[in-house]
Amino acid sequence: MKIVLDHLTKKFPGRNRKERGEVTAVGDFCFEIPDGKLVGLLGPSGCGKSTTLNLICGLLKPTEGKIFFGDDDVTNLPPENRGVGLVFQNYALYPHLTVRKNIQFPLENLKGEAKLTREEMEEKVYAAAKLVQIEGLLERKPGELSGGQQQRVAIARALVKMPKVLLLDEPLSNLDARLRLQTREEIRRIQKETKITTVFVTHDQDEAMSISDLIVVMKDGYVQQVGRPQDVYDDPVNLFVAKFLGTPPINVFDGSVKNGRLYIGDDAVLQVGGVPDQNVHIGVRPEGFLLREDGPLHCQMGRLEVMGRDVSVVSSHPGCQSDTIRSIIPAESAIDTASDIVRFALKPGKVFLFDQAAEARIPFEIRV
Repeated sequence: MKIVLDHLTKKFPGRNRKERGEVTAVGDFCFEIPDGKLVGLLGPSGCGKSTTLNLICGLLKPTEGKIFFGDDDVTNLPPENRGVGLVFQNYALYPHLTVRKNIQFPLENLKGEAKLTREEMEEKVYAAAKLVQIEGLLERKPGELSGGQQQRVAIARALVKMPKVLLLDEPLSNLDARLRLQTREEIRRIQKETKITTVFVTHDQDEAMSISDLIVVMKDGYVQQVGRPQDVYDDPVNLFVAKFLGTPPINVFDGSVKNGRLYIGDDAVLQVGGVPDQNVHIGVRPEGFLLREDGPLHCQMGRLEVMGRDVSVVSSHPGCQSDTIRSIIPAESAIDTASDIVRFALKPGKVFLFDQAAEARIPFEIRV
């Protein structure tokens, strides 16, 4: 089931007593979520991603715009008639009911032709439990389960009716790091098996990039960029997107373009074509540094952080907007830790230029 958001807008009354304006939580959102894909809505707190999810499921009505499931306009359809499954950040399980009864609960509310016999409900409950690998826990109560197991119960309950659309609102934020990793892998496996169109809301870019077919990066209610996770990472449209994606985050410098050369401070780090002379923001991904004795970028050596496969060189430069620069290099690289200065060359494909005023991406030609 594809989902089409057609100029979707949601405004709330402002709380400023002197100025009774409106606050735009979601602004002119236009996007088609392909049938059977998993799409991640990604952005910081307050960017409008959960509001978008609540509009899709019908808990909120849009101020403007329309929502289509397939060719059907569901903008004014009640949530219970949209055929959606919703999993919240807090699992919202009934503590006095067993896992079996929690999963079965949505089936008991079916009426008319959709009403099921007791045997049919038991079959569906077991199938949903098996899908999330908790079929051996059906007689336990939520208080007897771990956080990860409770989350699986919540997912099974959302899936038991085989919804047209599965909506996940920060479903992993209450889990520890290892469980988050395991559960997000399970969510991806389940989505691939069921082929249910899924919208996954998160502020964690690692989660979104690891399991999504497409990501939608949002800021202040507006879509910044849509694309495949790797494409958005490799080709950000503005400085916000570049800074939001990536761990460690992108290193941002104040620099300038003069006569076809890109400068960070007094260091001429690249030859760039097609860019008029101007001051710019320069973004360099952590993996975009090459350790070289004759490298044009001179940084003050800080320390090394050994990560096993790679080494993170922590250094500093007056042109960097943060106190430290993190450069990821292979662990076998020879690094003179006794030296006060570490020198780098830059990989052109990992360097991005941004306008200083609007922070939009500035394309450039790589020259040798």
